[in-house]
Amino acid sequence: MGKRRGRPAAQEGGAESSWEGGREAARDGRRPSGRGRRGTGERAPRRTVAERLEAGEISRDDAVEKTREVVLRILTAAQKSRRELEQSLARKGYPEDVVVQVLDRFGEVGLVDDATYAETIVRTRHAERGLARRGIAAELRRRGIDEDTAVEALDQLDSDDERAAGAKLATKLVTRTRSLERQVRVRRAVGSLARKGYAPGLAFELVKDALAAEGEETDDLGYAED
Repeated sequence: MGKRRGRPAAQEGGAESSWEGGREAARDGRRPSGRGRRGTGERAPRRTVAERLEAGEISRDDAVEKTREVVLRILTAAQKSRRELEQSLARKGYPEDVVVQVLDRFGEVGLVDDATYAETIVRTRHAERGLARRGIAAELRRRGIDEDTAVEALDQLDSDDERAAGAKLATKLVTRTRSLERQVRVRRAVGSLARKGYAPGLAFELVKDALAAEGEETDDLGYAED
């Protein structure tokens, strides 16, 4: 039987070099190189409208049209305040001066109307969620509605409206906790009302009335503000 041929020195050296290179790349956190390896497939970040406009790749009219189209898509999905639209477009990389131009035009034709938007929020949050004026005011601020517009929208609600909505909500809250101790029921219901914007004193009063309507003894209940 003949002697087994040894591997060519050049091939052995190449394998050794390749193995060592792979180990070094692994230590460095790099992918080892190799023949025929395809590209990583990584794409360059997509240029924003502002960057393309600055580079001269598109005209200002093109930028205006692209901004108009994205605003229409946003408003088709949900009503927004002007401030919310400005923030969204800034994150997407639209030129600020173009955004101002487009939103001004949308405001002129009534498609962006903070006053109407604020009134809608007040009505729906009060009627559907039972939020008090303070809770609704906080949401209006989060949505970028200015103080004057918010105050005017909140004028739709008066103290009687707020109390009636709070009483209805308090009844629902105490009904859900009938199996619990009275003090636990009071604490949970008052806390829920407070999170919806009701003043703690009013929340306690509403919960106490709701418990009394169930026949619970409430004369010994006292409110102590933390």
